[in-house]
Amino acid sequence: MYAIAIFRYRRTLDEVLKVIEEHRAYMRELKARGTLIASGPLDPRYGGAAIFRLPDQGSDALLIQLRDGDPYVKKGVAQWEVWNWVPGIGREDLDRL
Repeated sequence: MYAIAIFRYRRTLDEVLKVIEEHRAYMRELKARGTLIASGPLDPRYGGAAIFRLPDQGSDALLIQLRDGDPYVKKGVAQWEVWNWVPGIGREDLDRL
């Protein structure tokens, strides 16, 4: 199972930037665990996006844990919008990552 997340900033960019290193460390940790495939800011800079690889069972609960563990969410500077995603074209490429 895969999921797509959009991070929407809820504070000014200056406030977000005060938390960005904590958020990036969190994302690097998820990448090291194999949960995160890729993430980064949107352009223009009003939020960010991520693609996650999740187990087929329990993905909804895991997404809540991932969201609640993000320093952006903990400090109230951004919110997550997430969707489970079933890629059709290119799935084999994602599976190889």
